[in-house]
Amino acid sequence: MARVAARASASAPAVVQPDRAARSRRAPEGTPLIYVVMCLLAGGAVMVYSASSGTTVVQGGDGMGFLTKYVVYAALGFVAMHWIARTPLDRVLRMTGPLLAVSMALLFAVKVPGLGVSVNGAQRWLGAGPLQFQPSEIAKLALVLYAARFLAERPRGLRTIKDLLPLGIVVISSVGLVLLQPDLGTALVIIFTMGAMLVAAGVPWPWIWTLGGCGAFLVSLYSLSAPYRRARLTTFLNPWDHAADAGFQSVQGQIAIGSGGVVGRGLGQSVQKIFYLPEAHTDFILAIIGEELGLLGIFGLIVLYGAFAWAGLRIAQQAKGRYAALLAGGLTSLVLCQASLNLFAVLGLAPLTGVPLPFISYGSTNLVVLLAATGLLINVARGGSVHLRAVTQGPDAQRSTADADDLRDRRRGDSRARGAGARGGRRAAG
Repeated sequence: MARVAARASASAPAVVQPDRAARSRRAPEGTPLIYVVMCLLAGGAVMVYSASSGTTVVQGGDGMGFLTKYVVYAALGFVAMHWIARTPLDRVLRMTGPLLAVSMALLFAVKVPGLGVSVNGAQRWLGAGPLQFQPSEIAKLALVLYAARFLAERPRGLRTIKDLLPLGIVVISSVGLVLLQPDLGTALVIIFTMGAMLVAAGVPWPWIWTLGGCGAFLVSLYSLSAPYRRARLTTFLNPWDHAADAGFQSVQGQIAIGSGGVVGRGLGQSVQKIFYLPEAHTDFILAIIGEELGLLGIFGLIVLYGAFAWAGLRIAQQAKGRYAALLAGGLTSLVLCQASLNLFAVLGLAPLTGVPLPFISYGSTNLVVLLAATGLLINVARGGSVHLRAVTQGPDAQRSTADADDLRDRRRGDSRARGAGARGGRRAAG
């Protein structure tokens, strides 16, 4: 009996070992992403405190106020990231429709008198007091989820540009509601992210150029439709001619970066954040990084975003299934498009749009949503996948569905054959 028990205990690990090996192979794909996000959050906490404490103390407030809020919202984001990373991806897929509908309703509610909260002339928030959130941030995540599902269900169904019409209607409606707030920066992030997902889905380049041209024309018309938006374009071309009015923030940001030099003035030693640069802890926090940490600090931040891009695209490359790959690519593009737009605007390479720097700038809703998106990336890295039935159009629909069913049958047969071979191998080894 002792010999039988010893043999049973010796053979038991052979049954569970493949699962452990599979987990060990999948875990490293998400590990670099977690390290990068932790580094960005640590840098964000330090810079939010540095950029906000002096101004709030001068104004008679608590120098720790914005840092405390940043840490609280980061903790909420970590809870969301932890939960989403362990939620089956098919459940996330089922939540896409309700989340998109809720986000659209919230975008509409922002413009309802008495519901939306107006700050600095823009009505983008809902809530009261300190409990305010920005529905457009939720809409960005919902649109990535919807676009991933739409494009994954049509691997062969995109035969004409009209096949993209359902996705176009949803995206245009969301962008239109965002522009009504008005929030051109968030609208551009959505447009660029959707464009990146179309490229990842294999949409023909002539279609992408056509859609991009139409989008650029409409954005140009929108930018020229109001005097203050035209002023932003004018000051972008030469902000120093408007340093006293429309170009004030851009000029002060460039002065901050220029005065920092290569190594910076030193952490906490910024002059611009106290006397000159308004809202330095939000959209223009990169200027404070440049002033206090110099070009080396900006370069280090760019390296971290590059590492995020590498980790996210690596996860998309290793993803199981078309939906998981498109989802990972879309979420990675969402972070990178927002980061690029902020970097270009602060460095004077693009007009000011008011987009926060991901994981660094103070912004409650943006921080929580981006950490939730990171949880989805970790979910895909751990092997999360969804099997979708292809949606086809035209006379080839029945044949495409039959091909998909035949492919699933072959995969089941292969898995049964591998399972039998593995069981046979264990019996022979015993």
